[in-house]
Amino acid sequence: MNKYKIAVLSGDGIGPEVMAEALKVLKRTEKIFNMKFDIRESRIGGAAIDEFGTPLPSETVDNALSSDAVLLGSIGGHKWDNLPPEEKPEIGGLLKLRKKMDLFANIRPVILYEKLKKFSPLSSDITNKKIDMVTVRELSSGIYFGQPKIITDNYATDTMIYHKEEVERIVEIAFKIAEKRSGKITSIDKANVLYSSMLWRKTVGNIHKKYKDIKLNHLYIDNAAMQMVLDPSQFDVLLTTNMFGDIISDESAAITGSLGMLPSASIGKKINLFEPAGGSAPDIAGKGIANPIAQILSTAMMFEYSFNKPDFSKKIFNSVKETLNAGIMTRDISKDDNYVSTSEMGDEIISRLS
Repeated sequence: MNKYKIAVLSGDGIGPEVMAEALKVLKRTEKIFNMKFDIRESRIGGAAIDEFGTPLPSETVDNALSSDAVLLGSIGGHKWDNLPPEEKPEIGGLLKLRKKMDLFANIRPVILYEKLKKFSPLSSDITNKKIDMVTVRELSSGIYFGQPKIITDNYATDTMIYHKEEVERIVEIAFKIAEKRSGKITSIDKANVLYSSMLWRKTVGNIHKKYKDIKLNHLYIDNAAMQMVLDPSQFDVLLTTNMFGDIISDESAAITGSLGMLPSASIGKKINLFEPAGGSAPDIAGKGIANPIAQILSTAMMFEYSFNKPDFSKKIFNSVKETLNAGIMTRDISKDDNYVSTSEMGDEIISRLS
């Protein structure tokens, strides 16, 4: 029997509620997949600030770095907005953890399910086409981490730096993902004006020579953002930098009509982290109406990217799809009062998992 240690960091707001449903899925998979999980929980973000006075306690770091995978809930909230930047849940917690784990690639799939097309802000002429794409975003470099960072009363500076090796490792991941999908990559940059993007595009082109069966297309970020609205079905694998990926992945996510649907995987050298793409939604925390699907699908991605069991991952994705096809919705994806609770949605998904 395979046994894996999982660090569970439930986070803030709706984080603990949706994480509870993901853990129910894990408990079910222990039986049907003949696996065993050693679950160890720790605090991060606002919850850690309230209990320990820091968004990333050393115990949380130790737990994460000694695990086979990390399952993270959404963090942050208005309660901690007035803290200094380095003490905020997002910067002092999530970004710092990403750096300590050396997470360099974020993988975010977006699927527009048939039953949810009516919730998309795009017209039916656009959504009637198949929309199934994945953004591969560089996560540990670029403008978010470049030094120097300076702010005064009169000016502010952020520095965007990319080294060739940092680009190469994210590009390799994107091409390997494309090989398992339709064999098409769109690399997004701003190589007409940004030097870092010129290096990015050159490096992508060099690695493409090793993957001659993959179709490669380059787009500037402004054109890519426009094309995402005009015809998202043209995209399969999108490869891009940290900042551009932050923007374009959220734009692609909006097509589904709810951020509560979208999982993500952050890939490191040794340990990977899995988290929902949406926020902590403190305004609905504790009401039992949050959508747990993103957290459950993030758990599904853990089976593929950390445990090398893509078939198990697919089974969980299919269980979610079957649940939605049965017309079972949480409040965020229901246009009437006929919706289920957070816990009920988890139970419905588990009932279809076999």
